[in-house]
Amino acid sequence: MDLPRNFVIRERDHRIHNPFTAEKFAILGRAVRLRPGTSVLDLACGSGEMLCTWSRDHGVTGTGVDISTFFVDQARARAAELGVAERLAFVHGDAAGHVAPEPVDVASCIGATWIGDGVDGTLALLERSLRPGGLLLVGEPFWRVDPPDQATVEGCHASAKEDYDDLPALVSRFGRLGWDLVEMVLADEDSWDRYVAAQWFTVRAWLDENPDDDLAGEFRAELDRAPLDYVRHLRPYLGWGVFALKRR
Repeated sequence: MDLPRNFVIRERDHRIHNPFTAEKFAILGRAVRLRPGTSVLDLACGSGEMLCTWSRDHGVTGTGVDISTFFVDQARARAAELGVAERLAFVHGDAAGHVAPEPVDVASCIGATWIGDGVDGTLALLERSLRPGGLLLVGEPFWRVDPPDQATVEGCHASAKEDYDDLPALVSRFGRLGWDLVEMVLADEDSWDRYVAAQWFTVRAWLDENPDDDLAGEFRAELDRAPLDYVRHLRPYLGWGVFALKRR
């Protein structure tokens, strides 16, 4: 049970595996008013940067769960680096279906709602770990601008326009599901650049190191097309944000 090798290679140098920066996670931590001792469950936690920096800056405790052995190892190393390993646990496992043994103050899934087959299922999954009155955090893409054609849809890593809501529809969805939207922090073009463009540098470095690897042809073709696809489609059309929700 692990992530595909090509995904791990592409993001091996990332600390944050979505279009957020360290500054935006800091803003989010302040916005949701974290306090020392706040317990957090982070499903599909990646390399654990959110939990580690929040534990350093706000004294939270928590658990991160991720399917990637490489990213879980990175998360444990980061916790040790920041001196917060005693407050955090990182578990290698499938976040889909994971429920905390004890209710937590904050349950999050930042940019991986496929673990619940979409937003609706992921909110339901997270709520199973949440104490009454607790806070959910969900990271999700949305259309900034209506995509004009199927090429744009596919350039934004979707198969159909209906795969994503626009922002008003996403906020309406939260309400229909019985959640109050109480805060949000949105990605911008710079944070998208830091996430996506950094992949190109990593891929090129990996190609220089591994020209004869079985994945070299695939990555060479990706590097040929990815920058133009990004600036033509994803950067202008796709938004992304983290939304803080409380049950009505």
